[in-house]
Amino acid sequence: MDWLEIVLPIAKSIALALIVLLVGLAVIRVITKFVAKGIDRSKMDDTLKPFLTSMAGTILKILLVLTVVQILGVDITSFVAIIAAAGFAIGLAFQGALANFAGGVLLLTLRPIRVGDYVEGGGYSGTVQGIKILYTELVTPDNKVIFVPNASLSNTGLTNYNVKETRRVDFAFGAGYETNADYVIQSLTEIVSKHPLVFQDPAPFVKISEHGESAVVYTVRVWSKSEDYWTVHFDVMEDVKKWFENDELSIPYPQMDVNVSQKH
Repeated sequence: MDWLEIVLPIAKSIALALIVLLVGLAVIRVITKFVAKGIDRSKMDDTLKPFLTSMAGTILKILLVLTVVQILGVDITSFVAIIAAAGFAIGLAFQGALANFAGGVLLLTLRPIRVGDYVEGGGYSGTVQGIKILYTELVTPDNKVIFVPNASLSNTGLTNYNVKETRRVDFAFGAGYETNADYVIQSLTEIVSKHPLVFQDPAPFVKISEHGESAVVYTVRVWSKSEDYWTVHFDVMEDVKKWFENDELSIPYPQMDVNVSQKH
């Protein structure tokens, strides 16, 4: 009888704690979805939406854990005191997580990147899909999702390709030394000037930039809208190749003459 009197209350507490935990997690999922829909419908900046949704879910889970601990009969005050006593060890264990959280706050406060921007940083590149509490989601051009720790993005150099509305597209083309330089410069200028997405102000830049070992290198620089960068890049590359073919000009490449002598 004494044994049952000791075990039953503990079993009831554990069972109640498990029920509260399972029901609480289900309720949190529903609340998080509801909050996410409300945030999506709001006029809030798209960059803040995933962070706030993730934050809401984390806070609710922390409250749930404290509730479950209290049901198990652990005094919250004592529980907090234990955590404080083990604070040093916990701080070391979660050092990376805290750094990532701080990095997320910096990214959202300073706004070097926003959802929809194509960025390069932390050794990765892609379009920002969302800034969460601990990591940022990047989508690569081939549709892979990369989860980059916020600390990596906030503590290293970041390149944002969408901050400015215009971008310069640079090219380098080689032509043989026997080809008339004025003709090459005029032809390249006409090719890039005819492209509908290339700006005429500032005017396209075409100049000789290098006397290479096997070719004269011509540098071409044009300006376009940021979203048209790759279209201009690939179109001009194709148009120049066709011009070489139509004018029967050869694209120089490194060559080596080898003389073989035979001794009799």
